[in-house]
Formats: sequence, C-alpha cells, structure tokens
Amino acid sequence: MKIGIVVAEFNGEITGRMLEVAHERAQNLNVEVGKVCSVPGTFDMPIMVDALLSRSDIVGVATLGAIIKGQTKHDEVIAHATAASIQTISLKHSKPVTLGITGPGMSVRQAYARARPVAERVIDALVFLLQELDRV
Repeated sequence: MKIGIVVAEFNGEITGRMLEVAHERAQNLNVEVGKVCSVPGTFDMPIMVDALLSRSDIVGVATLGAIIKGQTKHDEVIAHATAASIQTISLKHSKPVTLGITGPGMSVRQAYARARPVAERVIDALVFLLQELDRV
C-alpha cells in the first residue's frame, strides 16, 4: 500500500520533525510513502490532498501541520476550515485522510511536545482505516 503525506512548511521546525517521525512509523509498519507534498501552510492542504487522492496509486493521505495560537482567533478559523475541507475531500474520493494537524489554541512548547505522538498516531490511524476498509 502506498500512502501520501501532505506537510505544511509553516512552523517548519515542528512539522519537519513530524515528517521524520511519520516516515519512521510508516517504515516500522511496512507502509510505503509514495509521495510527500509540501504546502505553505495548513490552510493550503486541501488542494494537495485532493490531487494526491486523485492518483490511483495513493490509497490514503496523512496530513501534518502545527497551528500555533496567536493574538486573534485566526488559528481557530484555519483549523476548522482545513479539517472540514479535508473531510469532504476524503469522502469525495472514498479514501481515508488522517488529520495530523495540532492546534488550534496551542503554544509553541505544546506543539513541540505533541509533534512525535501526533505524527505516530496519524500514520497508525491511516493504516488502521485502510485495513478496515479492505474488510468492508
């Protein structure tokens, strides 16, 4: 099975670490990462997720991003819009997309602390969904 990963470059120190962990986890689970695509920020993910899911060789996509709390509620707007769009695209293609986007309302320190566990879980969840879908 070949999966895709979409990673946001915004907060790149955090998301770069998440990508490393996601690759490690996929390798440990014998899952091939067929394509990694970078986007400027999490809000830009849906179009790339849609493009990856359009490919016949990609069976699912994991998303990786970190939305840090600022002085306004912009982080909440970005998180909600992105999650809703990604879910719609997943259903459109009947392929799973897992949400490895930390935040909103998160500090930089919290984002660093959550990078590893979130990146591991997003790959675990994608593999789980793919296995379950094979049984349907």
